[in-house]
Amino acid sequence: MEKRVTFKGWLLPVMLLGPQMVITIVFFFLPAGQAIYQSAFIPDPFGLKTLYVGFENFEFLFTDPYYLASFRTTAIFSGLVTLVSMGVALWLALMADRIIKGSSVYRTLLVWPYAVAPAIAGVLWLFMFNPNVGLVSWYLEQVGYRWNHVLNDAEAMGLVVVASSWGRISYNFLFFLAGLQAIPKSVIEAAAIDGAHFWKRFWTIVFPLLSPTTFFLLVVNIVYAFFETFGVIHTITSGGPKQATTILVYKVYSDGFVGQDLGSSAAQSVVLLFVVGVLTVIQFRYIERKVHY
Repeated sequence: MEKRVTFKGWLLPVMLLGPQMVITIVFFFLPAGQAIYQSAFIPDPFGLKTLYVGFENFEFLFTDPYYLASFRTTAIFSGLVTLVSMGVALWLALMADRIIKGSSVYRTLLVWPYAVAPAIAGVLWLFMFNPNVGLVSWYLEQVGYRWNHVLNDAEAMGLVVVASSWGRISYNFLFFLAGLQAIPKSVIEAAAIDGAHFWKRFWTIVFPLLSPTTFFLLVVNIVYAFFETFGVIHTITSGGPKQATTILVYKVYSDGFVGQDLGSSAAQSVVLLFVVGVLTVIQFRYIERKVHY
């Protein structure tokens, strides 16, 4: 029989929910409302007054080829980051789940990268792949490959994808490992007795039972790729070369803080908020139907 907690008065629930509601309003709802408000104005070059323009900022955005190109860049980047970080994390979790001796040490070492801030991770990977003094680029040159992500679009995209995925693998690893350990061992042992090999057991038993964890990580990793990878891109490529790594969130920064076009930047923030909201709704509406709880 399910037990439900009931409160006799309204004061305690309000005290428990109050701090979180204040944080949500101050750091989420108010900035979002301010962005919506500013998207309808264009400030003068000196910032002394603003001109109301209605939806002209949005009309300009969807006729700007550079902004439209950032949608394609964001889709490629977020898809690759999600695929790489979740795929590698799942493989590492499968290996960790099979280890008996030294498993705690193995798991601890895999968690460490999550403690590194995205900007610091970007600096580390930039040092390793610097075309002039980077260790990895030097080894690549020894085998006849000249690495230069400053000029090569594909190399720049590959580097920011790897750097962004590296720090996220640890986060995904923790959830996948917890999901694997929650699967009853008796089910897997029964399949092994019936003759199912490792990959057969994984695709028919383990992976379907991991679907709630996989769905959750799919949502949070896409949101991570949209927003939290700003530090990696800013430190490694600054959106270049030729805006090849300028994703939507970085274009908001470059137009607003570098170009001082606050109206266009605010409109881009509203569009980005809408896109992420639509993606989340689609994921919960359609993808969740395939999840087995």
